[in-house]
Amino acid sequence: MIIKKFNYQELSRNEFGGKRHYVLPDGSKVPSVTTILDQTQSEEKKRILQEWKRAVGQDRAKTITTEAAARGTRMHKYLELYIKEGKFPDPGTNPFAQQSNQMAKIICEKGLKNVDEFWGNEVSLYYPEIYAGTTDCVGIWKNKPAIIDFKQTNKPKTEKQIEDYFAQLCAYADAHNKVYGSNIKTGVILMCSQDFQYQEWVIEGDDFDYWSDRWWQRTEQYYRLMISDK
Repeated sequence: MIIKKFNYQELSRNEFGGKRHYVLPDGSKVPSVTTILDQTQSEEKKRILQEWKRAVGQDRAKTITTEAAARGTRMHKYLELYIKEGKFPDPGTNPFAQQSNQMAKIICEKGLKNVDEFWGNEVSLYYPEIYAGTTDCVGIWKNKPAIIDFKQTNKPKTEKQIEDYFAQLCAYADAHNKVYGSNIKTGVILMCSQDFQYQEWVIEGDDFDYWSDRWWQRTEQYYRLMISDK
């Protein structure tokens, strides 16, 4: 159940110039965290993605991506309901819903058991004038305030493959600290694959500082690109 420690405000989202933006309380628009990360991908990551699309075919790649997004949306919904109500709804007979429900339960049983307090889920966060985004969960992880994100994956990931997730966690934490005066220095990723393999990553201490620095480098790079495109 959620403990309302902070007065979180929901932010509206829209597309601006083909990129996702959030509207802040003062009416200004800023890019989303995912937009900044997408627009500043390394050339290596872009190349790997293009090679994968060529290998499987454009149509098949689109189908895989769409199915993964739908699976992730369902899994997040089940986890959101669990955090709010303390139980999982019946997924019914739909095999896709059953799969996502089971993935959510695995994340709950192996990961959320370590959350001492939930302060909010699907929390809109922003750093004034610079960026905004939505994190899956904010709360206390093993006695430390933390940003917690849930991820689905087609197959288990290596740490190298999810570096953007680490930067994302730090972006949310830095925004939370800026607006709410908190001191969140821990980020947690709870991941489950479609074949029900669980993975977990925690960044804190020097690792957190490193990825926070990387995030701000990417943010600076994004705004330089925006200026050069004008």
